[in-house]
Amino acid sequence: MIISIAARSLKHRLPAVLLTMLSIIVSVSLLLSVEHLRVQAKASFGRTISGVDLIVGAPTGQSNLLLYSVFRIGSPTNSVSWDSYQSLSKLPSVKWIIPVALGDSHRGYRVLGTNNQYFKHFQYGNKQPLVINSGTSFESTFDAVIGSEVARKLNYKLGDEIAMSHGLADVSFSKHVHSPFTITGILAPTGTPVDRTIHVSMSGLEVAHMSEAKIDEIQHNIESGQPVNIAVDSVTAMFIGLNSKMQIFQLQRSINTYKQEPMLAIIPGVAFAELWQLVGSVESLLLFISVLILFSSLLGLATMLLTTVRERRQEMAVLRAIGAHSWVVFLLIQIEALLLSLCASLIALVVVWGGFQYGASWLSAEYGLFIENTILGTRSLVIIGIVCAATFVIASIPALSAYRQSIQQGIQGK
Repeated sequence: MIISIAARSLKHRLPAVLLTMLSIIVSVSLLLSVEHLRVQAKASFGRTISGVDLIVGAPTGQSNLLLYSVFRIGSPTNSVSWDSYQSLSKLPSVKWIIPVALGDSHRGYRVLGTNNQYFKHFQYGNKQPLVINSGTSFESTFDAVIGSEVARKLNYKLGDEIAMSHGLADVSFSKHVHSPFTITGILAPTGTPVDRTIHVSMSGLEVAHMSEAKIDEIQHNIESGQPVNIAVDSVTAMFIGLNSKMQIFQLQRSINTYKQEPMLAIIPGVAFAELWQLVGSVESLLLFISVLILFSSLLGLATMLLTTVRERRQEMAVLRAIGAHSWVVFLLIQIEALLLSLCASLIALVVVWGGFQYGASWLSAEYGLFIENTILGTRSLVIIGIVCAATFVIASIPALSAYRQSIQQGIQGK
């Protein structure tokens, strides 16, 4: 009975109700989106690399090593010798090892030197392997395998030739035009920095920095089928997989105390946790701003109800005249507020679900965020419950005003 009266009362003030509901829809949508993105971004952040037990590089902070080796952000401070790479690869505890060399770029996209072990053992997400959508991996010194975003944004296809540039700028005047690489493979989308990377062989990256005469000689030998031995001097980092997880800390300690050359070995999971702490304040700030916006919307709801209390004196008087208790008036205002807030929250939930349903691929392609659309879950229901509880508290202001007014009308009626 009282719910029906509350619904009719809201219908009678439809324009103001719709505007208030729109405000709550926007604020709740923002709160749900920020919370879902916060949780999913952290999960996506940790899924950038999977199955790697140790990342080894030159001595620097573990966050810096993680950023330039995995996320291709920043530049390495130093490199590790090729002899150290070979020594580590021969250790009995090492199952596989992937060399990584950075430093060059192509039209703003990072160039990564590696070998075919990269395509065999590198994993992301929930231990998902890299998949070459079309073409093959390295078969020659001047082969290149590009990420899906590189192919899409630059409109590259198999057989195209590309030239590397020294440095990381979008426009460079130091280009290795005398050593073009041929695209032989295009990777499937991963939602990770791999999509924005151009992969070449370690030997190819080494040749790109040689003189033009030396490059012509190497190309001639390759075309004529003669053996070509290209010495690699150093690597930027190494991804290591072990035979047993029990050996991680022992090998990490051995690498960090390596006598032949100073090196740093980090555990990806620990480095991810440390790095996320640096940006944790930003996500907390975004969440706090969303809560403030929701609070302001609920205050608007309370203001709308409070301004209508005086206009509804006749309605309150009729309710008291037919025997309604003053608490009924209090509950009537609360039910109106809860109905409005609950409907707006459910609509916001549907809107956010639809946004992530159709925008997940865009987020993956543009920002590398691998978002799972699990918005229809317990966390969202808890948020809606909190919104309804906050509505009850804030709506107590107009409800108490109506309650006191109905008591006065009851006394005057007597």
